[in-house]
Amino acid sequence: MTFSATTVLVLAIIVAALAALALWAYATANRLDRLHVRNDQSWAALESALARRAVVARAVALAIAGPVSDPAATEQARRLTALAGRAERADRGEREAAENRLGAALAAVDIEHLRPQLISELADAEARVLIARRFHNDAVRDTLALRTRRPVRWLHLGGTAPLPTYFEIPERTTPAASTGLAVDTSRTSARVVLLDHSGRVLLMRGSDPRTPETAFWFTIGGGVEPGETLRQAAVRELHEETGHSADPAALRGPIWRRVAVFPFDGELIRAEELFFVLRVPAFEPNPASLTFVERRSISGNRWCAPDDIVALDRSGETVYPYQLDELLAEAAAVADGGDEPEVRSIR
Repeated sequence: MTFSATTVLVLAIIVAALAALALWAYATANRLDRLHVRNDQSWAALESALARRAVVARAVALAIAGPVSDPAATEQARRLTALAGRAERADRGEREAAENRLGAALAAVDIEHLRPQLISELADAEARVLIARRFHNDAVRDTLALRTRRPVRWLHLGGTAPLPTYFEIPERTTPAASTGLAVDTSRTSARVVLLDHSGRVLLMRGSDPRTPETAFWFTIGGGVEPGETLRQAAVRELHEETGHSADPAALRGPIWRRVAVFPFDGELIRAEELFFVLRVPAFEPNPASLTFVERRSISGNRWCAPDDIVALDRSGETVYPYQLDELLAEAAAVADGGDEPEVRSIR
């Protein structure tokens, strides 16, 4: 049996098309698997944030009840404790409603009578829930966008995994009137773990302008401005704080995500920090454009090896993010690797 050139060409095209379809299906199935893992991780992080809020709610209830016998306060404390318990025990289908009831009860609390530290803990708990919910819903959105495509459904590339669902609870801010702190609830920061070829990281030394005697160290970076992408913000902050210019495409990541709530210059800052990695030859930093607040708060910089970070922590000058000395190996692997990293939460 002989085949004409046309037949051979048609067969070759069919084989190539089937091979391309198989490769696409394989890549898509792997991507879906990663998205499902991301959904599981984001839900676990959200559950952890909700559980912490329930613990803080009980502490608030104890503070409300207090030593003074006030029937209204006692009833509010009792209800708050009961709602916290119900939220913790609720299954996935009922969790949303239970958490909404707890959130409404917390919103009704008059924080004027709470200790400043407890107000900060409540603000921190609320911020972590808010950001964890957004992170989870982003994961759900990305998964649904891929799972609901017709070719994916026709080929059953999602397997038997159930479709993820959004978690909707109202977002609210916790005023801090009794602390004198204004609350910024919308700050997103892009940070850069800047490594040299020997594995050292460039850290900035700073302090709160209102407490200049307490120094701490942190990675390059700052808040994302309107209209900026995370990468654009990261390279802008890198240039402003060190004078080094970088191509946004050269950044690897983001690799880490950190939720931080802290007082700074009279404000209670809630920030979601996303970390990129960039390896460069060591250089002497020369800030190009520091803001007025940065000029008041940044007092130096230093290339640090893991042992240097441990020594700084032991001296009482905290390094952020926590345990950066242990994280540098992971950052170096990402800087030198070829695969795009998965974002994971750090402290």
